[in-house]
Amino acid sequence: MRLLSLTALLCSLAIMAAGCGGDDNGDSGSSASSDTSTTEQSSGSGGGGAAQTLTISADPGGALKFDKSSLTAKAGKVTIVMDNPSSLPHAVEIEGNGVEEAGETVEKGGVSKATATVKAGTYEFYCPVDGHKAAGMEGKLTVN
Repeated sequence: MRLLSLTALLCSLAIMAAGCGGDDNGDSGSSASSDTSTTEQSSGSGGGGAAQTLTISADPGGALKFDKSSLTAKAGKVTIVMDNPSSLPHAVEIEGNGVEEAGETVEKGGVSKATATVKAGTYEFYCPVDGHKAAGMEGKLTVN
């Protein structure tokens, strides 16, 4: 029985990991002028809408900005995943409409994730490290 439970757990983890992949839409993301992201949906098993993952990156050159200043998602569970190629520490936070969820502050090469359940409306995403938001490391999340 214990072996069966362990096998079920491992299968569940493998299925969840399969939904965590790179961006396969062909957009290299290297252009700073392309600042709107679409949602990537991971497959779910029935029930409500699928969880959505939005990806952003801190500026690799050390400027206090993200590679996107505008994100769009559907109402439901949303995760913003921020890669940090910068030598400065960064994080990502989602705030607005009664929501405030922060990811972990990470060093160069790290990944910060903030997950929130959002309703239709406008939210803000930003870097909560002291002074980074004020310097321009922020953006708008529009939820439809």
